[in-house]
Amino acid sequence: MRRTGRGRYRNNWYRSKNKGNINSDDSSLNNTSTSARVTSTAGSSRAPANQLPIVISVGTDLNNIWKLYFPSDEKGSNETVAKHINSFKLYINKNRNLFDLEKIDQTHSVPLDVQNLQNDDEFIQEWSSFTTDLFENPVTTLSTLEYCLHETLNCAVKLKVRILNHQPVIPIASLKVNYFGKLVTIKGTVIRVGSIGLICTSMAFECSSCHSVQAVIQPQGVFTAPNFCQSCNSGVKFEPLQSSPYTNTTDWQVAKIQEIQSHSISGTIPRSVEIELQGDLVGTACPGDVLSVTGIVQVRGESKGGEDGKRAARLLQLYIEAISIHSQRNLSNPTLSFTLKDYYAIQEIHGSDDVFRLLVHSLCPTIFGHEAVKAGLILGLLGGTEHENGPRSNPHILVVGDPGLGKSQLLQAAAHAAPRGVYVCGASASAGGLTVALGREAGGDFALEAGALVLADKGVCCIDELDKMKAHHSSLLEAMEQRRVSVAKGGVVCSLAARATVLAAANPAAGSYNSQRLRLKPGEEIDNLPLVLLRKYIAYAQRYVHPKLSKEAATALQEFYLELRHNHDADPSGGTPITTRQLEACIRLTQARARVELREEATVDDANDVISLMKHSLIDTFSDEFGNIQLSRSINGSGVSSKSKLKKYLEALTRQSHQLGKDIFTRQELIQIHKAAGVQGDANDLIEAMHIHSYLLLKASNTYQLIPI
Repeated sequence: MRRTGRGRYRNNWYRSKNKGNINSDDSSLNNTSTSARVTSTAGSSRAPANQLPIVISVGTDLNNIWKLYFPSDEKGSNETVAKHINSFKLYINKNRNLFDLEKIDQTHSVPLDVQNLQNDDEFIQEWSSFTTDLFENPVTTLSTLEYCLHETLNCAVKLKVRILNHQPVIPIASLKVNYFGKLVTIKGTVIRVGSIGLICTSMAFECSSCHSVQAVIQPQGVFTAPNFCQSCNSGVKFEPLQSSPYTNTTDWQVAKIQEIQSHSISGTIPRSVEIELQGDLVGTACPGDVLSVTGIVQVRGESKGGEDGKRAARLLQLYIEAISIHSQRNLSNPTLSFTLKDYYAIQEIHGSDDVFRLLVHSLCPTIFGHEAVKAGLILGLLGGTEHENGPRSNPHILVVGDPGLGKSQLLQAAAHAAPRGVYVCGASASAGGLTVALGREAGGDFALEAGALVLADKGVCCIDELDKMKAHHSSLLEAMEQRRVSVAKGGVVCSLAARATVLAAANPAAGSYNSQRLRLKPGEEIDNLPLVLLRKYIAYAQRYVHPKLSKEAATALQEFYLELRHNHDADPSGGTPITTRQLEACIRLTQARARVELREEATVDDANDVISLMKHSLIDTFSDEFGNIQLSRSINGSGVSSKSKLKKYLEALTRQSHQLGKDIFTRQELIQIHKAAGVQGDANDLIEAMHIHSYLLLKASNTYQLIPI
C-alpha cells in the first residue's frame, strides 16, 4: 500500500493472487483490478496520537442505521442526544417541502439552512444549545442531524449534511489553533486544485490467529489498524481486507484557497489554507473561484528539515475538512456585501451634481491632474453590460505615458478600488503567473495553480510595465479576447474562466499626455470619496445597473465609427485598421459612462463624453499639424508620420522572405535587412512599430514572424 505525502491512502494497493473489490460509500466498486488483501502489521501503523481505534461491530446487520453514524455508541445510551433527535425529527416532518428527495438520492447529501433552524422557535426551545453544539462539537451534532434525516426520509444510503448560511464568516488570517475541532466558515479565492483520488473511510481487518474480521474507522484517511483482536484477545497481526463490505472509500480532493487580496494587510503575504473535499463536493472548486467554505478545522503532522526524515521537526498544519461549499462564480463582485449604511451612502453619492467628476477625483487623489486618464480607468472599472452569448462586456484600458508621471500609482489605486482587483508588474511576471500554471503534487499528480488573470475573474487585472513583457504578450491575447485561458501540458487539457478587465500601463518611446478635461477650477475644492466607499459604489453599479444604448447614443457612436472608417479608407496603405472592435469598445465605454450615474439607459451625452475621451486619447499620436486624426501616423508615441518608412521596410522584408523562402527572422537579421534596404530611421523603432501594427509577430525572444498582407 502506498501513502501520499499527506498521509492519505489512495487507490494504489499491493497486488496479491486474489482479486476483489472496494466499496465506495454505500456500494461496491465491482470488476476492479485491485487485490483482495494488503499485508500489514499493527506495529507499523497505529492509531493517531491520543486516539484509540474505533472498531465497528461486524456481527450486526449491515442496515443498522444507528451504527452508520454512531459506530462506537449504543442507541439510547445518551438521553440528551435522544432529545435532540426527537426535536429535529419534528422539524423535518414539519418542513418536508424543504427536502428534494430526488436530488438527495443522486448526491447522497442534504442541504440544510441553519438560519431556518435557528429561526424555528419550537426547535430552539427543544434544542436551545444547537448553535453552540454545532460550533463546539460539530462531529456529534452533524451525525445527529444526518441520522435523523436518514431515518425520517427513508434513505437507502448514508447521508451527508451540507450546512448553508452558517455565520459568522471568519477571516482566513484569523484562523488559528484555537479553532481546532470547531465548525467555521471562511471565504477566499481558489488558487490551487489538486487531482481527484480515493480516501479510505473504514477498513476491515482479519486476525492472523483466529481469522475473525473486524472493521476500523480510518480517521481523516490515516491508516489505523486494530490494537488487539476482539475475538481471541491475543492477535497482534492483521491483514486488511479490500473485498469486505466493511471496507469503504470515497472520492477525495485537496484545494487551496487564499484570502481575498482586498482583505489582506498591505505588505504581507496573503494567508492561505487547504480544504479537503469529499463525496459530492469533489470537483466543485475551480481555480479563480470565490468560495464560502464551511468545515471542521483539523490538523495534520508534517516533517520539516533533517536528513532523510531523521531529526526532522514535527509541525502541525491546519486544514479544513469541508462540510459545504458555496461558489460565487457568476457574481460580478462576489467579495462584497452591502449594509443599510452603504445604501444610504450610495444614494447620497448618486444625488451629487456631477457624479462622474466626483469619482474621477476620488481615484488616487494624491496624483494631481491626469483627469482624462482617471476617467478612462473609472470607465474600465465599471465596464459595460454583459449579454449571454454576446460579445465581451469588459473593456481593456492601456495607459501610455512618460516615466515618473504616476502610472503605477494610478494602476495600484484602480486595483484597490475594484471589488476584485489584482496588481502585477509585467517586468517580473511569467506566462504561468499571468494565466495558469501546472504544478506537481507530492504524490506526482498534477495540480492547477491560478495566475493573475484567473484570480481576477469578473474583476480587474492591473498590469504595470506592459512594454517590458517582451515574450508574454501572446499569453494575454486569449484571456483579453476570449475571456479564458487554456492549458495543454502533461496530458492535462482544460480551459479556465478569465473574465477580467485588463488595465495596463506602458512607457512610450517619446511623447506625453495631459488633459484639461474634468479639472478643478482655480480655488475649487472637492470632498473625495474614501477608498472603501468608492469600491462599494463601483460594486453596486456593477451588480444592479445594466444600461442599454438609446437610439440617439447609438447614432452618435455610429457616426464616430464611420468617421474613423472614412479616415482609414482615405489612406488604406498604412495605419491601424479600423474594425468593429473599435465600435464595440465605444459601446462598452458608453454603457460604463451611464453606470457612473446609475442609469439604465445610455444617453447621447454619455456617447459624446466617450467620443471626446476617445478623440483625446488619439490626439497626441494620430493627429497631424492641422489637428485632424490620421490613423496612418505612428502609434509608438513620437507623433511623426512613418508611413513611407514602414511601407519601404515592409516591401524589403517581403522580398527577402520570398527569396529565402522563410518568414521567421531574428532581430539581427531584421536590422541587416533594414541596413541593406537603405531605409531611414532607427531599425529597432521600426521593428517595434511593425510589431505593434501586427506586421511582425513575436514568436520568441528577439525572433519575429512576418505576417503576409
